[in-house]
This record gives sequence, structure tokens and C-alpha cells, in this order.
Amino acid sequence: MVARTFLVRHDDSTFTVDYDTDDGFEVFQFQLFSLTSIPPDEQKIVGEDNDRIVSDDSDLADVSGKLQLVSITSEEARKPEKQEETTSSTAGAGNFDAGTSVMSDVELARMLQAEEEALLFQQYVAGDNRAEFEEKVRPYISKVLLYEDPVRQEAARKTVPLDNLEEKALVSLAKDGNFKPSKVEEDHAFLLQLLFWFKRSFSWVNAPPCDGCGNETTAQGMGDALPSEIQYGATRVELYRCNSCSRVTRFPRYNDPLKLVETRKGRCGEWANCFTLYCRAFGYESRLVLDFTDHVWTECYSEALGRWMHLDPGEAIYDRPLLYEKGWRKKLNYVIAIAKDGVYDVTKRYTRKWNEVLSRRTITKESSVVSVLTSITKECRRNCTSQVLSILEERDNVEREALERDLRSTDDAPISLPGRQSGDKQWRIARSEFGTDSLSSSSCTVRICSDEHVTKIYNAFSSILHKFVEDSLTASKGVEVLKILRATVVDLKKLPYKKRRASLKPNSIIGTSLVHQLLPSFKELLNALSLKSELDSNGILSVCLAGDPVQTALALPVALHALDELISDLSKCDNFSKGSLSFPLLRLNRICSGAVLASGEELPLGIATAAFDGTRMSKWEEPNGAKGCWIMYELSANMQELVAYELMSANDATERDPMDWVVEGSNDGGSSWHVLDERRSEMFDKCFQRKTYNVKSTGFLSNMFRFRFLAVRDVKSTSRLQVGSIDLYAKQN
Repeated sequence: MVARTFLVRHDDSTFTVDYDTDDGFEVFQFQLFSLTSIPPDEQKIVGEDNDRIVSDDSDLADVSGKLQLVSITSEEARKPEKQEETTSSTAGAGNFDAGTSVMSDVELARMLQAEEEALLFQQYVAGDNRAEFEEKVRPYISKVLLYEDPVRQEAARKTVPLDNLEEKALVSLAKDGNFKPSKVEEDHAFLLQLLFWFKRSFSWVNAPPCDGCGNETTAQGMGDALPSEIQYGATRVELYRCNSCSRVTRFPRYNDPLKLVETRKGRCGEWANCFTLYCRAFGYESRLVLDFTDHVWTECYSEALGRWMHLDPGEAIYDRPLLYEKGWRKKLNYVIAIAKDGVYDVTKRYTRKWNEVLSRRTITKESSVVSVLTSITKECRRNCTSQVLSILEERDNVEREALERDLRSTDDAPISLPGRQSGDKQWRIARSEFGTDSLSSSSCTVRICSDEHVTKIYNAFSSILHKFVEDSLTASKGVEVLKILRATVVDLKKLPYKKRRASLKPNSIIGTSLVHQLLPSFKELLNALSLKSELDSNGILSVCLAGDPVQTALALPVALHALDELISDLSKCDNFSKGSLSFPLLRLNRICSGAVLASGEELPLGIATAAFDGTRMSKWEEPNGAKGCWIMYELSANMQELVAYELMSANDATERDPMDWVVEGSNDGGSSWHVLDERRSEMFDKCFQRKTYNVKSTGFLSNMFRFRFLAVRDVKSTSRLQVGSIDLYAKQN
């Protein structure tokens, strides 16, 4: 129900906004975004009567009906004196970016006071064990130098499916609308795909299977390393006895990444050691990061971000440095990054509780930590030229400022970080690292759907099916033609993305002459896939690239899944005729290229736009959506009348399927809503099932649509909602 109507003043304009208490404050912010183009994370909303800043539902309840909206970025740009004052009041904290969320003055004062108290306390409890600290760090210098060996780098590169990762990197950029990325953007995207590939290709070892029969084993203690094992740095060897045949299996803990490229197994030490070699093998400035509380991961310098980026290969999580403190609930003390050009105390990157961390840094005094790291770094750089030294020192200064700035940032607040996922469940629980099971955000950014190719592919099947009717093909023969097209798509997908060419192969039912006869009707589909047909001198009809290979790579999975569904639907047509050519067999006028916002999303694969990308390989997942959540779609062009929509169940966990929902439209950018359709007790019978719904309330033109999912299939067994895909269809003019 509409609880209140607010008058919102922005610059020289005033807007009337209806606030629905069922929707919540985030929807209210999105309404304002639709009217003013100020993204929710840049909005500052103030009650005009009492200057109260509005940041949640309770604030809205306590202010008058008049509000003022300003952009945080614009406000900061207009007040350089205040920004300067803030910077000077946080001496040593570096310069804050205008878009960065930082602590209030009160919070900052409390933090600085707590740090001072922790440092004072440390003077009494910290030992004078400079040598102990150095002994923990120094052995890693020789390890990271192995990453510079050309032989090891080449061995690593040979194991990587380079073309496949390049394709995935470029497709990931294309999904965000970036079809012409810079080299820096490509490199960043490739690094992430390298991380995901490594997660799939490397094996975690809890207890190794028996070397003899492959059955489970039980730990028996430690054994002496063999010369062949010591050769690759395995000074420790774990012994395991088979539970079936009693054979003893050895698990050497290799330290040489060359051997790890071969064995491709281990725990976090082996994972980070080997992955850092892979990063260096592809030219990324990399560090091995040592956490004294028993973990290891990688950092790479991202030119795209202009800073060092955290990557954990065992978890396949990147750029989430608070993963360990906030997700795993680790009590950090020292986090040291080791590279060929020095060692760095990067603990502040991985905590927002620096005063608590200081109280646990008791090996030696802070001055000794700095002295040891400075001394080792000088050794690492003794052969560097003055020019290289100057570059390194400048980067060091920038990083120090960034560490201080990040320590006081609150940008991570809406992100829910998972507990440890790698390793045996009981082992993780024993280490108190279990936590939750997902990386999610309850404050999504507005995302643009780059899905025009999906609509083009759906539309393209119209000419093919009309040709079937025109040529009096039976439904069964039409299915055989579509199967030929599907086989060609499958062949194309298997090939390197820059060299795709496959033949249209007739079968015993559909001969060569019929394929040639139908070829003109394939043209629109081939165009949608950036492909073309060619006939060689032997009369063989082939399909090959006609444009940007990334466009083809992006579109092929959509075509494959659309063909699967069309083949299934056409197989059910008993009397295939012109009268059959209607929705949902023909899915025409699909809405595309809009902006999407949701109540929450899973990162990085279950984001809101995954619901609109036309493939079964992705889904939108709302970690807290089982009892209620929402997703909005704002049109990029003129208003449309929604006449139908389709929902598809996702790949697993049927208890997360939507069961009750309401579909609404807005003609004023989200200020008010009109119910278009409502469904209760809907059940999906299987994964990847597509269900079609005609809108009950027609005739209403909208520039924004909203799905309010009210409940999932089994709210008692899950907190999540997931949707494989959502397709919206407008009335044809």
C-alpha cells in the first residue's frame, strides 16, 4: 500500500514520489534514480524541515513530506574547502576520493584513539623477537624468485587453454557492453579467467586417495622425504594408510611450482604457490601473500584498477580483501606480501579492525617490523637501476596512501562475504573458518543489459518457421532441419573463437537440396550470430565468421539453447501450419537493452543481468530472497505494453524456484506501480523449464517493469531465490 507521498526537490525541479512501505527504502532510491539519474549509491536525501539525513525506512517515517536530493559527487565538487578540511583532519590517511564512502568524524576520532591505545599496549606485550619475525618471512624470497625462471613460466603457459580463456575474457567484457576493450581491460579480464580456470584445474587434497586401489585413506603421521621429493622442495611428507587395502600413500608437500604444474594438487600453500607462477608466466606483476595465521594467497597489480588486487585461487575470489576477517572470521595479525622486488606489510588492506589487529601483533615491535622489511627490500632491489628504483618507490608511496585510505573506507558494507569453501567441512569448522556459503551484495549497482543479440536470435526463427510452412514441411521434418542447425552451432562452439568454420551437414531425412532450398531463411539467424554461409567448389555448404568473433562467441550459446527449446516446442506440434506460428513458438518483440536493478545478487556469477542473457549457463540468485525480493527492468527507449513474459527455472536446487510473484508496470519511472499480472503456487517440474505467461492486465504502457517475488517453492529449506531467465515481450505494433 502507498503510505506517503513525498515532494522531492532536486536542483530546480520538484518531483512527486509515492512511497510504498512494502517495497522498502532501496526501491524508493531507485525511483529517485529514474527521475534524476543520480545512482542510489550517490544519493544524499535530506529532510527539508530538520536537515535530517535519510538513510533507511525509519528515517523516512520521521521526516516531513518534503525532501531534498543531492548528488554526493556534485556536493563534494562544490565544497573543496570542506574536502580539504576532512583530509587534513585525518593526518596520514591520504587523500580520499570523492566517490569513496568514509567514516564520520566521530567514528574516525574513535578509531584513531583506539589505534593509539593499541600501540601503547603493544609496547608492553610485544616481544623483542626481530629474528623470529625475519625467519618467518625470509624463506619466501627464494620461492618467489622461482617464478622468474623462463623454464618454469613456459611449463605453466603450456598447460593453459589460452584461446579459450581469451574468448571467455572478451565475452565477459562484451556482456557489459564493452566490445572494443583496451589492452589493459583485456589483461584484467584475462587474469580473472585465469583464476577461474585454475580453480577448476587444480585439486584440493584433504587426504589423498590410495595409490593402489583409489579408496579413502587415513592420516598416519609424517615420513622422511626421498631424494626425488627433496629435489622439488618437499621437506615434509605426509603418510596415509588405505582404509581398504592398508597400502601407505605418500603426500609430499612440494614447494617447487614446476612440480606443482605437473601434480596439480595440494592445499592453500600449493595453490597460491602455483597460481602465482601462472600470473608471472603471463606477465602480471605478482606477489605471494603470507598470512601468519595460516593461509597464503596472491596479489597482482591491476593496471585497469591502478592498484594491487587480492586473488585467492583456492576460493576463486578476487578483489575482496576483507574475505578473511569478515567472511572467515580470522583474527589476523601479520599479512606480508613477498615479491621479487621486495616485501611489504599489507595487513591494513585486509582489515577494518586495525586496533584489534595491533593488539595481536606481539612477535616484535612495529619499528622492528618496518626495519626488517625495509632491509630485505633493499637487498631485493640492490641490482635495480635508479630509474626502476624511482618507479618502485613511487608505487610504494601510492600503496601506503591507499592502505590508509582503505582502512577508513566503508564501501564494503553491503557485501556479504562467505566463509572458507576449500577443504573438508569438519576441518573448516575446527579452524572457525566456516561462515556463510556465498559472496553476495544487498546493495546492487544499476546494470545495463547487453542482450540485443538475444532478441535478434529469437526474431530470426520467424523466417525459418514461415519457410517451413510455405514449403509444406511437416513438424517432424522441420525438427530435423533445426537439428542440423544445432549440430552446426555445436561444431562452431568447439572451435577456436577466431577460426570458426563448420559445414551444414545434411542427414538421411533432410538432403542437400532441401538444405540449399531453405538456406535463404537461415540468413537472419546467421546475421544475428555474425556468421555467413559459403559454398565451396565441391558443393559443400559451410558457415563461417562474418564479423566480430566476440559477437559470435557471445551469441552461440544463446542460439544453442534457443534451438533446444524450439526443437522441443515444434516436436509437440501435431498439426503444424500457419496457425501454429504464434507465441510461444515464435518469441517475437522481446524487450532488450534496458537497465536492471535488484534487491540483492550473488557475486560474481549470479548478478541481476544474468536473468536476461538468454543462456542456461547463468542465473540471477538472490541470497536472501526466499521470502521476498524484487528485480526491476527500466526501458532504454519508448514506453511499451507488456503482453507476455517467460520465466525459466535454474540449473539446480528446485526449492529455490519462484512460486508466488507479482508483475508490475510503471509509466512514471517507478514513482507509482500498476499490477499487470499475479501468480500463486506456480511449480516448475524440472531444471531449465521455461514457463510462458500472458499478462492478465493489458493496455497499460510502461517504461519500467518490476517482478516482486513473494516466496520460493520451499521457504523452510532455503533462504535463496534463483531464476534461470526472464524474457519480457511487448505488444507488436
